Amino acid sequence: MTPGHPRRVLLRALPLTPAVALLLLFLAAPIAYCVYIAFTDLQLTGQAHSSFVGFDNFRTAFQDAAFRNAVWLTLVFTVLSSLVGQNTLGLALAGLMQRASKPVRTLTGGVVITAWVLPEVVAGFLLYAFFRREGTLNAILDGLHLPRQNWLFTLPILAVSFANVWRGTAFSMLVYSAALNEIPKEITEAAEVDGAGGLRRLWHITLPMIRRSIATNLMLNTLQTLSVFGLIWVMTRGGPGDKSQTLPLFMYEQAFQKSMIGYGTAVALLLLVVGSLFSVVYLRLLRAEV
Repeated sequence: MTPGHPRRVLLRALPLTPAVALLLLFLAAPIAYCVYIAFTDLQLTGQAHSSFVGFDNFRTAFQDAAFRNAVWLTLVFTVLSSLVGQNTLGLALAGLMQRASKPVRTLTGGVVITAWVLPEVVAGFLLYAFFRREGTLNAILDGLHLPRQNWLFTLPILAVSFANVWRGTAFSMLVYSAALNEIPKEITEAAEVDGAGGLRRLWHITLPMIRRSIATNLMLNTLQTLSVFGLIWVMTRGGPGDKSQTLPLFMYEQAFQKSMIGYGTAVALLLLVVGSLFSVVYLRLLRAEV
């Protein structure tokens, strides 16, 4: 190692110093403070000083039936709206748009992407108007002489899952459209010549060739779905009761409605752990394909 080596390293790192300082100030510091709060009994009101309580907040969470219900509903919401809904519908739309005419592609892409770019609150109000007792869905059912019901009361978690599928499918469609365009046409044409039907081409050619895009899309969609708050809050506020109260809504209720900031932050950390577990699984799948 030459004598001037440490100096050269410092000079090369000097331009990065402002960026590193900003990351530490605005990213690492708030995260560290949140981790600290999760181990305290900090409250918004009625408390002069907070104290360190160790893992009490986490023990309280695992013993709380409402927390376990929120975890279950979060998993149901994520599986229905992200792993099944957005992923499957996005792939289907991408495949259909490849074969559709240009006007159909333009119209379909415009409608799907418009739902995606709408603010979450606006999308929530639109879907609330669609599912409410006097809403569009029941009007359609009346026209078909089918029984109506209050969807936001009887099937709230399915209603908000459908809303998330409607709003977020565009991302999956764009990812899969790009992936399908990368498949060489010679391969699919050769499979058609050999007599392979649509389902066989999909299973043996299309899905294996876009598996990395599938894993990436699943990871990004899952992380986004785990954090959905505004859409559910506008449509049901987690109700009726707690039938659609996912972890973000449970965390908000504990931290800001019941003023238990320490407990709410502990729930937020547990949600972060859930997201990290999903990410580890998807990253291992991606690594296995390298």
